[in-house]
Amino acid sequence: MPLRVRPLTPEKIFELIEKEMTQVETELEELSCSEIPLIRDIGRYIRNGGGKRVRPAILLLAARMCGYESATGPRLGAVIEMLHSATLVHDDIIDNAFTRRNQASINARWGNQISVLIGDWLYMTSFKVALAERQFRIMDILIEATRKMVEGELIQLEFNHSLEITEDQHLDISMRKTAFLFSAAAQIGGVLGRAGAEREESLRLYGMNIGMAFQLVDDVLDLTSDVRTLGKPAQSDLKEGKLTLPIIRLIENGDPKRRELVKNAIETRNMDAATRETIARLVKECGAADYVMEKARDYARKAQSCIEDFPAGGAHSALLAISNHIVERNH
Repeated sequence: MPLRVRPLTPEKIFELIEKEMTQVETELEELSCSEIPLIRDIGRYIRNGGGKRVRPAILLLAARMCGYESATGPRLGAVIEMLHSATLVHDDIIDNAFTRRNQASINARWGNQISVLIGDWLYMTSFKVALAERQFRIMDILIEATRKMVEGELIQLEFNHSLEITEDQHLDISMRKTAFLFSAAAQIGGVLGRAGAEREESLRLYGMNIGMAFQLVDDVLDLTSDVRTLGKPAQSDLKEGKLTLPIIRLIENGDPKRRELVKNAIETRNMDAATRETIARLVKECGAADYVMEKARDYARKAQSCIEDFPAGGAHSALLAISNHIVERNH
């Protein structure tokens, strides 16, 4: 079944919540306005680095679809974005990454010690702001999502440089590391709108499926795109010893030459350009990239089905459209 075609472009989606997204940016600026100059400088650097802001947009659209509009929405949208930034800061330290969003990563510019503490500061500030709302259901959701993200990183580290990881294990890691925060964003929108347990669960599943689609597209783009388009080094997962789903599919067909090529690549940890290009080409030729993209589209279709029964309107159309744009993006 094809994804539903929605006329809303990404620009139109954000126009629907332009005022609220501006408030999200204001909140992010105010939250990082510390009396400590170093925190102010790094907070400004992170904000200026951009980002899609998809997670806060989903929270705001879900809340609006459920009939809720208030200053609390943008504030919690900023909390979600800060949590996301914290995970990126810590991930870049773990992965020894030097580029993020077409600029030097925090660890590349300020070093690992400061980066660890900045990541911690972002986490704690996020929870402080959320706690001030005195909505403990929302705190439960945020804490659970954060716990799952940390678990996902730990599980992934166990499988680094191993060819034995299965598709199901990779999907479990993706769910924890990526999808749970999307899920939290959508579910919080339902909590704010007092949607009720059944609809809150539907929004949770919408976010979970959107997050899975987002991660699988990322897996393909990491292998098939370039640094200028991605805003970070291409083939970085493979260089870090992470076997994502396209690579898992590549070596599952029993061809010992492909398995040996991948094995040598992750053991070397410093692949030359020719090896990277060969692996990217094989991923396309063997159908692994197409397989993963179809799986991403399937998750996007599931996301759409989760909100079928919600009231029609701009927010509903935008959430349906996001699922399309997630799988059509090139970065």
